[in-house]
Formats: sequence, structure tokens, C-alpha cells
Amino acid sequence: MPRAVFLDRDGVLNAPLVRNGLPYPPQTLEEFQVYPEASEACTLLRKAGFLLVVATNQPDVGRGTQRLEVVEQMHALLTQRIPLDRIEICTAANDNSPDAERRKPAPGMLLDAARALGLELALSYMIGDRWRDIDCGHAAGCTTIFIERNYTEKLRQRPHHYAADLLDAARLILSFEQPQPVPLAQAAHLL
Repeated sequence: MPRAVFLDRDGVLNAPLVRNGLPYPPQTLEEFQVYPEASEACTLLRKAGFLLVVATNQPDVGRGTQRLEVVEQMHALLTQRIPLDRIEICTAANDNSPDAERRKPAPGMLLDAARALGLELALSYMIGDRWRDIDCGHAAGCTTIFIERNYTEKLRQRPHHYAADLLDAARLILSFEQPQPVPLAQAAHLL
């Protein structure tokens, strides 16, 4: 079965707007700045055989403070620069919205993508920069990698791994994929 790397958008692929120690999504196309390392990181993961799926909460659309068309323009720009296979978006304004099962930390976006693409979640990864991403990855049964951006909010669950940025996370995943050398003492028994 195919495996995926699920990617949060703001804070992982592009720079968020940080106010009072908390991240917010960009409001305009001009504010939407893709991180320089994002393309290289995603290309490495694709070459290793992973499908790349963005899973992003965009509650400002549900609140009416952001237009869906602007978010779609951001995603069009993102897919021009990065080899993505799918973008899952949840516009629920809060955890009581009708589609709240898709709003991170709920695993709905990951589960929907897994059904659509035939993914093996236990062999997949979730990379995020907020507690909601890590909790979502755990709930879906993925290995979680937390990118530390020094926000003022705290994690609620411990991630499986930590990374400095997306390229660091990609290299970490690839290190798990490398065949491990057999210790010399064990190798002697194989002869």
C-alpha cells in the first residue's frame, strides 16, 4: 500500500504570520511566502516513494474573514512550486461545526485522503508545527514529526520526533528508510 507524508500548511510549507507568539495564516497572496527549503524537502520525499498530502485547517473561511478563492489561489501557487499529490482543507470555524470531524486535531482529513489514495496510515508521517497537527497524526496512527517554531502554545501529546524545518524532517524520514547495517558480530553468523 502507498505511504504518505501529511503536511500542515502554515508553519511547515509556508511562513505564518506570528502575532503575540501565535501563528496565523496569511490573508493575501502577497503574504503567502513558501519556505525556501519546502520544494527540496518534498522532492526528496517524492523520490523516496511517498505521496504528499497537505492537511490544513483554514477556519477564517468558515468565519467569513477569509475568502475561499484566496485560499485556492494560495494552493495553486503552492502546487506550482511543490510536487503535491493532494490538498485537504477544513474550513470549519470551530470544533462544533458540521464538518468538525475533519478539523485538526480530529483525523478526518487524513482518513479521507487515506481512503481516496489507498494509503497505509501506520507507515505514513504527519509533519506539523502545532499541537493540533501532532494530535491529528497520533489519532490517525501516523508517525508524528514536530517542527519547533517557538510559539507560545504548548504541545498536548509528545511527537515521535522533532525537526528544525521541513528539510530536516524530510532527511529524518529518509534516514528511517535507509537499510541499517548488520552489526559485525551478527554478520559473522550469516556467513
